[in-house]
Amino acid sequence: MELPAPDRVSSPYTGYTRHHWETAADALLAAVEPYATPDRALYHLPGDHVSHAGHLSDGLEGYARTLLLAAFRRDETALGRYADGLAAGPRGVWPRIEDRSQPLVEAASVALALRLTRPLLWDRLDDSVRQRTADWLADALTAEPWPCNWELFPVTVGGFLNEIGHRPEAARKAIDRGLERIEGWYLGDGWYTDGDGRKFDYYNGWAMHLYTVLHAWLADDGDLLSLYGRRLARHLDDYARLFGGDGAPLHQGRSLTYRFATAAPLWLGALTGQTPLSPGETRRLASGALRYFLDGGAVDERGLLPLGWLGPDDSLVQSYSGPASPYWASKGFLGLLLPPEHEVWTATEESAPAERADRVTPVSIPNWLLQSTRSDGLVRLHNHGSEDVRYDPYYTRLAYSTATAPTASYDNSVIVGADPSRTRIEPLGTGEGWIASRHTVRGGTTVTSLVLAEGAVEVRAHLVAGARPGTTVRITGWQASDGLRAELLPVSGLSEELVGRTGPGEATLFVALARLTGEQDPQPLGELVSVWTEDDHEVTVRWASGTENVFALTASDARVSRLRPGDPQARRGR
Repeated sequence: MELPAPDRVSSPYTGYTRHHWETAADALLAAVEPYATPDRALYHLPGDHVSHAGHLSDGLEGYARTLLLAAFRRDETALGRYADGLAAGPRGVWPRIEDRSQPLVEAASVALALRLTRPLLWDRLDDSVRQRTADWLADALTAEPWPCNWELFPVTVGGFLNEIGHRPEAARKAIDRGLERIEGWYLGDGWYTDGDGRKFDYYNGWAMHLYTVLHAWLADDGDLLSLYGRRLARHLDDYARLFGGDGAPLHQGRSLTYRFATAAPLWLGALTGQTPLSPGETRRLASGALRYFLDGGAVDERGLLPLGWLGPDDSLVQSYSGPASPYWASKGFLGLLLPPEHEVWTATEESAPAERADRVTPVSIPNWLLQSTRSDGLVRLHNHGSEDVRYDPYYTRLAYSTATAPTASYDNSVIVGADPSRTRIEPLGTGEGWIASRHTVRGGTTVTSLVLAEGAVEVRAHLVAGARPGTTVRITGWQASDGLRAELLPVSGLSEELVGRTGPGEATLFVALARLTGEQDPQPLGELVSVWTEDDHEVTVRWASGTENVFALTASDARVSRLRPGDPQARRGR
């Protein structure tokens, strides 16, 4: 992909301007055009993996998701090609929208695109084409979605159909039903879980916030926009910290093949005025994500987005993934709805949170601890509250980062016996510089975990309870990639190989020091932190900065208690 020369005056961090975004959008649209069927109703992109929805649905997915990109670009020539597809698709080419079917997902993209470009596309269609398209979309109003972010697809379709006066009563009913259903998944401080349980991931931004806020904004509903907008703004406070200094988003959660769709909620905040971020920071984060993927090889030699991350990667393919699935990345171009004169395009880029200072930030609702370091721009996520075993290893590892990916050899895990599983994660709290949780292995064995962090250094303590005496316990840490240094050193209960055995008592404590850093010659870990343990599972941590923390881990009632230094209960053997 050939892009304009970097502009280091207005964009000193990424070099990207609106012109770069427009050029990238145009190139992506041009690259998919040869794969349209003659009637332009389907886009069959190349690839070996067919989704569980089948080849026909995958072709609809190619049409709908690239139509969304054309809608954000607002290019009349490109939209004209998609108008041809509308003349044919609803006439029997596209599969019907049925309960829990993939066409329901794609109907939302079609409806949103039509709503955003109504004067350029919808209003120019023949009456017969509009009628057939509206009839096809209307099945989404009564189709049963999966109980997750899918609840918002009928909402999105309903918003468009209500606007054009097609089955308005059914449309309003679908809107009310969907918005009511997701309400129970909003847990506060800007965070939704994607359905029941504790499924925290990028669907917060590119689905839950995106569809609710856009619906309220497009409907000009001030009350709804105030409600959902406040939630988005609070979410962006945390969300801005999920990007590394190189622009990379954290490698956590499912559907990572959507890549720079991670920029969508950033633009959404600017578009609707619901953001705590400055215009320069918004563009720096969004452009950083786009540049990270484009520079890293996410677009192949044909100009296409294959299933993967920085290039093809089968480990990121889910059963619902088809060749065109990556084009949900189109959502990342939402910022093009903002006019060139908007301050998000004219302001000078400002630094990202990871570039400003070392920071350890607790995020209470998902029970995450975000650890970033300015010297290398790395962001690490200590996960003590998100779980979705269907899509392991992207939810249940102890930690993720912007520079590493989870491995099949079970990085960042506690392996009890030969079992690396981590289920029934129970958050035990987070605060300044620390986080804790308990999880279940199997057969009644539990692991109560505590992590403390400062700079790039981590103290990891794990209390294993319920295992037979003599059971092997192995602790694993980061798997370093090129240019990174990973360390894991034993402190208590572990051999130099990071292996220990449970004792005869109720529970056994294992403690290690860990670090992931881009510094080539970092200060030795032993000079940065000192750790003591007591027989009653008390852990004292003293940082080189002078900060001291004392925690007591309890297995029987799943508790991690923070004690004051000098507290009579905090007995420290020195």
